[in-house]
Amino acid sequence: MLWYQKIPVWFQKMFPGKTWRKETDQRKVYLTFDDGPHPEITDWVMNELEKYSMKGTFFCVGDNARKFPAVIEKVKMKGHALGNHTMHHLKGWNTPFETYLKDVETCSMYVESKLFRPPYGRISRRQSKAIEKNYEIIMWNLLSCDFDQKLNRQKALEGLMKNTTNGSIIVFHDSEKAEQNLKFLLPPYLEFLNQNGYTCNTLFS
Repeated sequence: MLWYQKIPVWFQKMFPGKTWRKETDQRKVYLTFDDGPHPEITDWVMNELEKYSMKGTFFCVGDNARKFPAVIEKVKMKGHALGNHTMHHLKGWNTPFETYLKDVETCSMYVESKLFRPPYGRISRRQSKAIEKNYEIIMWNLLSCDFDQKLNRQKALEGLMKNTTNGSIIVFHDSEKAEQNLKFLLPPYLEFLNQNGYTCNTLFS
């Protein structure tokens, strides 16, 4: 398994107030897709999910949502959920407090949601406290690693399958950078979930 694929429980406990996984005894997981929407890739993802009657949550960069409003409408029409991923995909650690909050607010003009995911998972405590007033901050406990251009795809797939548990929140990316890895990983992972009795719901479910 890739060392950074599974987020350890001890690490999650260091950052309370954020959602790393959902507590459930049901065979239910939450697939999330960051950095879209993209007119071709997001549509491909939705088609793959539809094969198994699964739903996902799409954390959208506001600038992409502004460019492709028809994709946003299609995501909603198909019963998936949206999340705010800032307007310009900002790293919280490197961005002044007011600038970061303004970027989140601007994104909300194009992405209507009470879910927020910080790009790269990087957000300061002060930024978190402010954003928590209006959003549920969604992190993850399992990464697909599809963003890694040097990814060992087979090991990544095996890691996903091995570490999936009830309530897992899993990250993929519907972006051009991740496209090839995404298209390798997602279909067999969905088949694995289906064969093992997992349902995939939006984070509002």
